[in-house]
Amino acid sequence: MKAVGLILAGGNSAHMKELTSKRAVAAMPLAGTYRSIDFTLSNMTNSGINTVAVISQYSSRSLNAHLSSSKWWDFGRKQGGLYLLNPTITPDNGSWYLGTADALAQNLEFLKERHEPYVVIASGDGVYKLDYNKVVEQHTRTGAEVTVVCKELAQADAKRFGVLEVNDEGRITAWSEKEDGEPKEGSSIVNCGIYVARRRHLIQILEECKLNERYDLVRDILIRHLDTKRIMAYLMDGYWTNINSVESYFACNQDLLDPALRHYFFQEEPLIYTKVDDFPPAKLNSNACMVNSLVAGGSIINGTVEDSVLFKKVYVGDGSTVKNCILLDDAYVGDNVTLENCIVEKHTKIADGTQEKGSRGEIKILS
Repeated sequence: MKAVGLILAGGNSAHMKELTSKRAVAAMPLAGTYRSIDFTLSNMTNSGINTVAVISQYSSRSLNAHLSSSKWWDFGRKQGGLYLLNPTITPDNGSWYLGTADALAQNLEFLKERHEPYVVIASGDGVYKLDYNKVVEQHTRTGAEVTVVCKELAQADAKRFGVLEVNDEGRITAWSEKEDGEPKEGSSIVNCGIYVARRRHLIQILEECKLNERYDLVRDILIRHLDTKRIMAYLMDGYWTNINSVESYFACNQDLLDPALRHYFFQEEPLIYTKVDDFPPAKLNSNACMVNSLVAGGSIINGTVEDSVLFKKVYVGDGSTVKNCILLDDAYVGDNVTLENCIVEKHTKIADGTQEKGSRGEIKILS
């Protein structure tokens, strides 16, 4: 594919609370063995994009460790590859990334050294499957200057995102960010955080932003130029969500308990790939009971696990019940514990006899 990929993975979300105190949102664990960035990386490689740069900043250690080998997504090659672009303090630049546009602008040299005619920019916190070739094809066919990938949601769900209005031609005519208040009645087309532009055109736009001290990709480029640039919408089908709050993170893991959705992502071509760790299969002892749950390798289960996602090396003790929960790597649940609607942070030990219950509207985080 004649495009270079840029993954925006440097952000943090206050709505993720303490879950992002140790990791970037793009490194959030999903479905037992995956990270949220795996979906975007897999979409890139499955679309034939050979050169991808991950732009990171906040709590990047966990993310960088996950990306330490590019072979899992087939980027270990002579032509192209996987690049990690962190903020660099130089004589000409003395600041961290001040926004998404600034993150791109501070890495202009990377774009200028490439030869691909198009750039695909994608957020690292989206969970979806998409052939970016189809977006580029529509981009060239419609003569767009920027194409924004969108998804139509129920209006109640759309309130979490930037909401767009699109005319019959497919051009975006209005754009309201989630910070601007309630979307207008009937608005349900949301921004998925995926953009396509010509590389040279994008370089020109970013140079102008840098000159004018504008730092945000959406507000300072897209919304600002709706009337002067041809900014088109690409409506995608299939499952899509992003991880931007504790509730959305919990809901996404719960969605992935659906066998049909797991088959779609992890067994139906093209697949979603991740870094593989060598752990023995999960062990369910004779007194264990597991219902509609995902349990990753290295885990040992003695109690009852229901409608839950357990990551690597989790231990659940005798007489314990884990229901509607997410237990991250190396979590330890003692004997006679009851957990419901909880997220247990990695390496956390839950003492014997503990009783912790959250609700679907207020998930408890135990750390």
